[in-house]
Amino acid sequence: MLPAGSRLRRRADFVATLRSARGARGAGLLVVHVSTGSGSSAGSDTADAGPSSTGSAPRVGFVVSRAVGPAVTRNRVRRRLRHLVAARLDRLPSGSRVVVRALPASATASHAQLAAALERALERAVSA
Repeated sequence: MLPAGSRLRRRADFVATLRSARGARGAGLLVVHVSTGSGSSAGSDTADAGPSSTGSAPRVGFVVSRAVGPAVTRNRVRRRLRHLVAARLDRLPSGSRVVVRALPASATASHAQLAAALERALERAVSA
């Protein structure tokens, strides 16, 4: 389970992250947007976005749209992604904000496929 302090919850947090983030696609299953807060535009967003300043724990949010499938499928994908991200939380830069957006193909992907796609996308987004 993802700790409560590591979750993005407010719409403003999601919008600020997506505006200042670098995106990376993970094998056509998902897109990961990472905002490290080191840029000048990200610095102004962190004041509005709450406790996501440099030195704090990374915060993660998930976007699973209706295009992924019905509610049961969307919730299953979101649970899988939450579990996968929680295991990789220590590898994210402190103070970063991450939005994981699931694409429709993630509905039929296995747990191992989601894990591999998330790993690749996180590596690309964090290192870019």
